[in-house]
Amino acid sequence: METIKSKRDFERVFSRGRRYNDALLRIRVAPHEGTPGRVAFVAAKRLGNAVFRNRCKRVLREAARLCSLPVDGCDVILFSTTQTHDSSPELVASSLRKLLGRAGI
Repeated sequence: METIKSKRDFERVFSRGRRYNDALLRIRVAPHEGTPGRVAFVAAKRLGNAVFRNRCKRVLREAARLCSLPVDGCDVILFSTTQTHDSSPELVASSLRKLLGRAGI
């Protein structure tokens, strides 16, 4: 799974992408022509300490695997919420599928 790492790529997804929200996570999706899709996992510092944030990102990673991300032609950024930490990856994956469906992926 290839991830988005550079600041320039994050800014491109933020400027061109669309945002979709749910109680368990938020996503931002932007088209990226001619390259395989990429994914980023974000847990803001305001959520808690490093242990809390790392657990949130592990749940997001597993949910992305269950949903077969990344999708060719799209960059996706997954943002955790406070509910992500206490949720199972399967529950987050079902929420992610719903949001990806709204995004047309």
